[in-house]
Amino acid sequence: MVLDYPLIWGFLIAVAIFIYVVLDGFDLGIGILYPTTKDDEERTLMMNTVAPVWDGNETWLILGGGGLFAVFPLAYSVIMPALYMPIIMMLIGLIFRGVAFEYRFKASAERRYIWDFSFFAGSVLAALSQGIALGALIEGITVEDRAYAGGWFDWLSPFSIATGLALISGYALLGSTWLIMKLEGKPQQHFRRVARPCALILLGFIVLVSVWMPFIDPDAMKLYFTAPFIYYTVPVPVLVAALAFVIWQGINNPISHARAFVSTLLLFLVTYIGLGISIYPDVVPHRFSIWEAAAPDSSLKFLLVGAVVLIPLILAYTAYSYWVFRGKVRSGEGYH
Repeated sequence: MVLDYPLIWGFLIAVAIFIYVVLDGFDLGIGILYPTTKDDEERTLMMNTVAPVWDGNETWLILGGGGLFAVFPLAYSVIMPALYMPIIMMLIGLIFRGVAFEYRFKASAERRYIWDFSFFAGSVLAALSQGIALGALIEGITVEDRAYAGGWFDWLSPFSIATGLALISGYALLGSTWLIMKLEGKPQQHFRRVARPCALILLGFIVLVSVWMPFIDPDAMKLYFTAPFIYYTVPVPVLVAALAFVIWQGINNPISHARAFVSTLLLFLVTYIGLGISIYPDVVPHRFSIWEAAAPDSSLKFLLVGAVVLIPLILAYTAYSYWVFRGKVRSGEGYH
């Protein structure tokens, strides 16, 4: 049997990026939601819900970025110069957030506001940068002679800003539903109230971006409105509407603690699949397919051997860490 190595690797990298988005998404969302409470104990509880696992979540970002460099070198050489600024801003945001995790617990009460702001600002900057990079990629990258030929600020546009704000709202919803699941009592009720506007804003952005995309990408127009492509795209908005209803029910159900979070994860999955349908089979939209941008099969086969060993190990220790730190987080418990 002949294996399609570029297709296999395209799937693996897509999975790694999705896992990063949902795992790091809710702890970025917690940072985004920091200004919604002034209570120092509640802020400590928020951070304690993710303190044991947040750094492991970013393993998937390294796997996705490193995999793109090794497996699709042409795509990497085009995408990186086009998105240097948002990627650098994302890394700066992640650094500020990571430092805040460690220093907030050691700072005096008088100085803690510095690290609270760093945690919030770093989370917003990282989420905004990721969304802007996604929007710029969807809009298309100027390429000549298999190299980036655009300007320094081509990544900045009304559409990329909209996708950046959309991702902030999505992470905020993930964070609020995670806190509903992990907290109890008054803090949980507070984040039920916070989750409602987050859900409405996210749904508004999903509609906005979905309507906008066909006007910036002729291929998306064909996918959305012509057969047989329409049979693949029509289920996506139907599922989004159904999941939005379930999320809203989960947020407002005082007995259900996990439903809203699980439904939000599924909403991210459905929209991610919808995005994948829109750009497949390109790895650089409108320019290079996964087969055109891939390294030689001999390299992909060699790398796949390592992936077969490492990816199950990463999945195992990630699952184990979440299992160990399952359950509610209460005041006075957690990271020190």
